[in-house]
Amino acid sequence: MRLRGTACAAAGLLLAVAMGCTGGAEDAAPATSPTPARATGERATGERDAGESPRTAPSPTPADPVSLQALMQREHTGSGLRLGEVLDRTSAYTRYAVTYEANGLTISGIMNIPEGEGPFPALVLAHGHIDPDVYFSGQGMPREQDRLARSGYVVLHTDYRNHARSDKDPDNDVNLRLGYTEDVIGAALALRDSGRPEIDGDRIGLFGRSMGGGVVYNTLVVAPGLFDAAVAYAPVSARPEENIDHFQRPDGDPLVTEIEEKHGTPDENPAFWRGVSPLTHADRVSDPLLIQHGTADDTCPLVWSREAAAVFRKAGKDVELRPVAGEGHTFGPKWAASMDVTEAFLARHLR
Repeated sequence: MRLRGTACAAAGLLLAVAMGCTGGAEDAAPATSPTPARATGERATGERDAGESPRTAPSPTPADPVSLQALMQREHTGSGLRLGEVLDRTSAYTRYAVTYEANGLTISGIMNIPEGEGPFPALVLAHGHIDPDVYFSGQGMPREQDRLARSGYVVLHTDYRNHARSDKDPDNDVNLRLGYTEDVIGAALALRDSGRPEIDGDRIGLFGRSMGGGVVYNTLVVAPGLFDAAVAYAPVSARPEENIDHFQRPDGDPLVTEIEEKHGTPDENPAFWRGVSPLTHADRVSDPLLIQHGTADDTCPLVWSREAAAVFRKAGKDVELRPVAGEGHTFGPKWAASMDVTEAFLARHLR
């Protein structure tokens, strides 16, 4: 059943970095996610008969507040999509500055609305890591924003919290940037809640690249069924500790010390690090996923996508990995051809 208005699923993690490979797909076999609570009034097998003395049910172990499980348990909200200044008009679409509400924060972004008669299917775009100090609204995926709008999609590119005109979240970085996943979930809910005639709230996809690809993974396990399809380009590791080791630790980023002081190292607190990896919850994914990754990517190694795809497949999920021969992290000569593949995938699920 598709989530609407208020999402019962949560939004997931994503470290601002890429992934290192810490073992094969067999090592990454997903743990069983928590069983959903039974609906009120349903009788369970072995339920006590009348007259039998009541027994106290064991209390569930509370989830670490910084974990994908905590995001799964949170009731997410997204609403108040507002179109602001017109930033550009083309023959194919109009580009607007926008804001929306996500779990109590105001998030900014840009939206491209195609010309013509709607309603149009919509896509939420999750950009890669850009230092918030230099980031400007809509930065990160300009080629995709333009092409997808010209192909008849409403495109909502989220700025994430702490970026551009979005509200601040001072704990987001030390909490592994899980808030970005909340912002993406809020974007989808705001699209569904908008009531705008241009937007088909029953057809929404998700597209993320690099760090945004990690946001895609988290969103699929936190809010299964919220999107109709998802695409990840050159995604970071699905293991946050690999992202830290690959991107932050070599540069001497002081945030690493803060993170490990608060959450422990993977050796000191392995349960925490399992809890922030979407691979642990691969069984929850319900949306089809396309991953495209260049074989010459020296920013986010292809092996990370191979591992993630293998884990999702082992869990019986609909995932397709497309290695793109010779392409690097940002895609160049073969970008247009890769987008042909992406658009064909989206058309199968959103048209």
